[in-house]
Amino acid sequence: MTQTDHTTHTQQTREAEGAVAAQIAPISRLAVPLLSLAAFGSGVSLRVSDPMLPQLAREFGLSLGNVSLVITVFSIAYGLSQLLFGPLGDRYGKYFIIACGSLSCALTSAFCGLAPDFSSLLIARLLAGATAASIIPLSMAWIGDVIAYEDRQPVLARFLIGQILGLAAGVLVGGLAADANNWRLPFLLIAVLFLVVGIALLRLNRTLPAHARRQHRAEGAAIPRMIGEFRQVLSKPWARMVLISVFLEGAFLYGAFAFIASHVHHTFGLSLTASGALVMLFGLGGFVFAMLSRILVRRLGEAGLSRWGGGFLAISLWGIGFAPVWWWAVAGCFLAGLGFYMFHNTLQINATQMAPERRGAAVAAFASSFFIGQSVGVGIAGALVERIGTVNVMFAGGLGVLAAALNFSYRLRKRAAAQRQSSA
Repeated sequence: MTQTDHTTHTQQTREAEGAVAAQIAPISRLAVPLLSLAAFGSGVSLRVSDPMLPQLAREFGLSLGNVSLVITVFSIAYGLSQLLFGPLGDRYGKYFIIACGSLSCALTSAFCGLAPDFSSLLIARLLAGATAASIIPLSMAWIGDVIAYEDRQPVLARFLIGQILGLAAGVLVGGLAADANNWRLPFLLIAVLFLVVGIALLRLNRTLPAHARRQHRAEGAAIPRMIGEFRQVLSKPWARMVLISVFLEGAFLYGAFAFIASHVHHTFGLSLTASGALVMLFGLGGFVFAMLSRILVRRLGEAGLSRWGGGFLAISLWGIGFAPVWWWAVAGCFLAGLGFYMFHNTLQINATQMAPERRGAAVAAFASSFFIGQSVGVGIAGALVERIGTVNVMFAGGLGVLAAALNFSYRLRKRAAAQRQSSA
């Protein structure tokens, strides 16, 4: 397919989506907020263990690097399971699979809270990551199915408020639990949340119009068919660029982010609760982006959002790492949240349009790359943190995420120029 053909096809796809969205039956106003609530639970589950690392290290007699495996195994399972849930969502309906995944998260979160030893906790976190994989990527893909492209980025931003608040609440709740020497309670509370949300999602799924419960029934054996769908996504050069960029973003950012609470705790003597509260400002920065997303998208464009987002992330991580006083982390964490969602939301909107005919598989590949990147980044940082210290981990993370963001911004400008030239 030539560049002109590709541009024409993309424009036709967006026009068709807009026409369909204007004619189809309306969807319940609760549909996206419920998905956002499920994303809140996923965000809490993802980050709740970050401020617990010092307490887990003391309780189980392990090093900080060793107990960081509770983060690594969650991210690995989360990333790899995307490869399963994407095609499952296309086959059985994305909203239905999200509901079933939320109920499964209730079970795995309960297993985390009841784990008798560290090995059991690792297994439970592995299962928790696998089940949580069904929520955010499929929610993004479902929104891509029912919302026209020109309206999609603000809707995605509003949906992600749940995840943003979940990430922030997870760090705060984890810090409170660690200071209270009760790391089990948060996991049990997460289980209750997922149980309630899962039941609500199942009930609402029955009332969705047919187009919002669309299923893609393909012929042939399941595994070869799934491989074929991912091969179709990876055959597109732009899709490969988006996937590589989000992998690098996850690796460099979260390799450093996972140790922010521990860095502030050990460097400045703040309690784990206070350290967690500082990191919670990351969520506030993301919330500000969500509220201003329509304005920022219009003024900066996708390339500008990537460039400025990467710059804010680098400045914030370097500021936290080299801070002479603890309160530098206040501005640093807020700026990190703003920068992350500026960059990441731009990657997300491109992910929803990588392969519209296989959107579940495409967004699953995107999320898989992101969380595999996280697991690699946290794993490497965990192995090195005892040797090089948290300051150098922060510096390397900021440098890497800045390079990834600037490269993606350049690619966006180059792609846009090529499309304008081909349509002239």
